[in-house]
Amino acid sequence: MEEPGAEELPEAHVLPVSGELPYAGELGDQTNTTGQILRHTVRHADLPAVAEVRRLLRQHLRDWGAPGLCDTAELLATELVTNALQHTSQGAVLTAAIVPDEAAGQRLRVEVYDARARRPRVPVQAGTPDDQGTSGRGLFLVQVMSDAWGAHPHGRGKVVWFELGVPRD
Repeated sequence: MEEPGAEELPEAHVLPVSGELPYAGELGDQTNTTGQILRHTVRHADLPAVAEVRRLLRQHLRDWGAPGLCDTAELLATELVTNALQHTSQGAVLTAAIVPDEAAGQRLRVEVYDARARRPRVPVQAGTPDDQGTSGRGLFLVQVMSDAWGAHPHGRGKVVWFELGVPRD
């Protein structure tokens, strides 16, 4: 059933994947916080666990020397994880890492895997979420606040991702 005021993400807004994380986990993986990779599984219907995602992401961004990205990264990751938990019957896996970028030096890449293959939806008119609507605002924020974002199939589901440039010192 179509959601009022939303359409499937147009192909033009699915940005090329500039560095799909090779370690995108499947549901059931445990939290992995070693080295330069954060991977955390959130169980279905465990909305309080979203706070743990924010805490882990903030901790890792500080450890990775990118504390200036904390507020934006937490907000956008929260939106993607919450969408995955609300719109699927399973959990989600968040992965985050600082990845090299020839133009910007480094980027934070955050991916959220879920087991639903349906692509995300954004408001019909990008940039104008319906004030009375109950959906589309999170993806609107991701679209506006990230440097790049998109979605691609992964296994039986999909990965929705965003990237933020890491400011140079």
